[in-house]
Amino acid sequence: MDGMPQVKPARPVARGRLFFANPGPTNIPDSVLLATARASMDFNDPAFLAVYDACVEGLKKVLKTKQHLFMYTASGHGAWEASLVNTLSSGDHVLIPETGHFSDSWAKMAKALGLRVTLLEADWRRGIEMARIREALAADTSHDIKAVCCVHNETAAGTRLPVEQVRAILDEVKHPALLMADTISSLGCFDFRMDEWGVDVCVGGSQKGLMLPTGFSFTGASEKAMAAHRASKHPRHYFDWTEMLARRQKSFVGTVPVTLFYGLQEALRLMLDEEGLDNVFSRHARLAKAVRACVNHWSGNNGPQLFCQNPERASDSVTAVLMPEGHDAEKVRKIALERFNVSTGGGLNKLGGKVFRIGHLGDLNEPMILGTLGAVEMALSLAGVPHAKGGVQAAMDSLASS
Repeated sequence: MDGMPQVKPARPVARGRLFFANPGPTNIPDSVLLATARASMDFNDPAFLAVYDACVEGLKKVLKTKQHLFMYTASGHGAWEASLVNTLSSGDHVLIPETGHFSDSWAKMAKALGLRVTLLEADWRRGIEMARIREALAADTSHDIKAVCCVHNETAAGTRLPVEQVRAILDEVKHPALLMADTISSLGCFDFRMDEWGVDVCVGGSQKGLMLPTGFSFTGASEKAMAAHRASKHPRHYFDWTEMLARRQKSFVGTVPVTLFYGLQEALRLMLDEEGLDNVFSRHARLAKAVRACVNHWSGNNGPQLFCQNPERASDSVTAVLMPEGHDAEKVRKIALERFNVSTGGGLNKLGGKVFRIGHLGDLNEPMILGTLGAVEMALSLAGVPHAKGGVQAAMDSLASS
């Protein structure tokens, strides 16, 4: 148009749909996008309150809890902060088993909020040994540790932490610390059982397995966590559960993101009613197994390999792929995006340039995964990265057999 500045595209224009294989945010189903396309309305309107209440009940079904649920207009980091400031006091001691970038980020946040942090260091590729957690808790005979903060699924490393085993250790050594779990990239992807596993505080977000835009997060809180909240003296306001309990929604300090709840209602319908939660988990496990089969095949000829070296800890949400020495993961990602319109995740923290990540969570199926893997295999060839060709066939064989 005359008079309008011409903006050069950031990359070559691609036709067809972007194959989005990031570990978050994730693909949003068309029906969820359409559900969010609503005019503004009062968040106290009875019509919306009915939707809101249904969403709370549905989300509790995914969390497998009958306890308290608080929501925030914030990313998952906001829910992290809420979990700490609502249940602890300045100077309290927290134990954080290291899983990767996000456990380290939670530790950094806790320190910034005036908490004392013990980060139990671990090999990111194998996951922390449960014996080390038991040793740390058993040694704390004075019960100085007030909370154990676990990342259920470490998005940066493609590994999971068995939260239920941490609860078993707490019970075994009779330690009263709160058990906190970050479910941001696990919820709606593989099983999480807040009540059965005795999780006191769990943290989640909208933009991963729930298949929504980024914009709100939430915290599940047990009765034990609520007792800790009443005793907490940490300064807070926006994330204050007491402030929220005085509101009709029992959540949010400020305006409620109404349109996201219409999207959440549809996402929960897809997960709970249309597909069924157990089938959602089975699909994620099936796709994850196929991706790992592909990467294991690529590892031939001194090629890329699975970053996770402990099969029992492998994530069903995301696979981190470690590049051969001397090869740049960002080059492969750039080729995949610019040549083939396939977006993958980059390495975080000390893994920058060393790994790329394939997200296989949310709204995905077999052809989408196979298309992604095919594009990545071509990108490996174009980047001059050694690998054994035929990884996509290995993924096809895995899918056909399952």
